[in-house]
Amino acid sequence: MGSIKKAFDLAGKTALVTGGSRGLGLQIAEALGEQGARIVLSSRKAADLKQAQEHLAGLGIKSDWIAADNAKDDDIKRLADEAIAKLGKVDILVNNAGATWGASTEDHPIEAWDKVMNLNIRSLFLLSQRIGKLSMIPNKYGRIINLASIAGLRGGTGDMQMIAYHTSKGAVVNFTRALAGDWGRHGITVNALAPGFFPSKMTKGTLEAVGADKLAASAPLRRIGDQDDLKGAAILFASDAGKHITGQILAIDGGSTAVLPAA
Repeated sequence: MGSIKKAFDLAGKTALVTGGSRGLGLQIAEALGEQGARIVLSSRKAADLKQAQEHLAGLGIKSDWIAADNAKDDDIKRLADEAIAKLGKVDILVNNAGATWGASTEDHPIEAWDKVMNLNIRSLFLLSQRIGKLSMIPNKYGRIINLASIAGLRGGTGDMQMIAYHTSKGAVVNFTRALAGDWGRHGITVNALAPGFFPSKMTKGTLEAVGADKLAASAPLRRIGDQDDLKGAAILFASDAGKHITGQILAIDGGSTAVLPAA
């Protein structure tokens, strides 16, 4: 067996992380950079990206960035092309950019439905397609990590209704499986992380409405995620340690999806 330490090493690898200026995307970028990968961050706002770049520099991680709106087809194309130009190739693609919308199902605006679906699943297809076609397939190597959610593994009955978000993340789950099936022949693995509740801008409303303690109580580990909890799984999927893992969805949720709700 080869060195397990070397298997987790990302020196010489390149990574594009969307939604990488804060939250879960920045957490994953920290992990990839610490393991030696060259990083390009992407999000809509240049100011946020500059701040994230400075944050990573403080950790000894060099990074570059590209401002792009993944809700726009032209921006996705430009993002892919510029990332390949900056990095030479993209070995690791982290599809993290996303949005949510809370509204009762009967009154959910169609414009909001389209916004969530376009960013959470359509943009993943378009960016993966272009990065795959121009970089990963020609190089016969790739690691794609999609950010799903435990919301994509089940519905909900609580007061916070988010049908577009649940639907889009369910689509991410099977997009991951389908793409793994299509591109395995090219040496590309495709997996998804399905986070539970982590403090972030996107979950702020739910955390405020329900409360961190109540959300944590439903998980066997009696906690919600923190600033490090995605890192280990991300490195597994990004590195040669996970070279025989593809089409898998890993819930990182303190065990909440493993148990039935308490009566």
